[in-house]
Amino acid sequence: MPKQVDHEARRQAIAEALFRIASTKGLEGASLRDVAAGADISLGQLQHYFRTKDEMLLFALQRINGLADQRIRERIEALGGTATPRDILRECLRGMMPLDDKSRTGYLVGVAYFMRAVHDEALRGLAQEGIPQLRAFFADQLSRARADGELAEGRDPEDEAMRLICLVEGLSTYIVLDVHTKRQALRMLDRHLDELFSGRPPG
Repeated sequence: MPKQVDHEARRQAIAEALFRIASTKGLEGASLRDVAAGADISLGQLQHYFRTKDEMLLFALQRINGLADQRIRERIEALGGTATPRDILRECLRGMMPLDDKSRTGYLVGVAYFMRAVHDEALRGLAQEGIPQLRAFFADQLSRARADGELAEGRDPEDEAMRLICLVEGLSTYIVLDVHTKRQALRMLDRHLDELFSGRPPG
């Protein structure tokens, strides 16, 4: 009787092999052949699931984002029903930063994919998809804070939501480049949140 292949498990094994290679050699050094060897399958078997490196990177990016979303949800749930908008936003923003080996690898996978997206219109559309939803979620939390009098006066939730996304992207870049330590980056994030949720007008 032919052996049954768990295709989803095979795809996950390929993604894990890519993560391992990315954490040691970087993504540019992760060829399809290297990833196939890391997943203990043939190149032909890998190409049955991913015809190109871009397809493989997209799957890896979606896998990493899914794991990050799960970690963030668990952290928010652990805060309990009394979590404030600031608490929720801080957990989300921390979850987006490369603060451990897994999130660092995830960040580098994202960077590699986004670099390809700059020169490929189809990939660019996929890369852009999550930003409006993330901005809307952040803006909703900031609107709640404004209604409760916690947000600094003169702050627009939509604009501030995008500023938070940009802030974390910048801090993440400088963490992986060793410009800032993780502790320094978190301190800057907290300082910005302190100002944003001060209930005072922007200085």
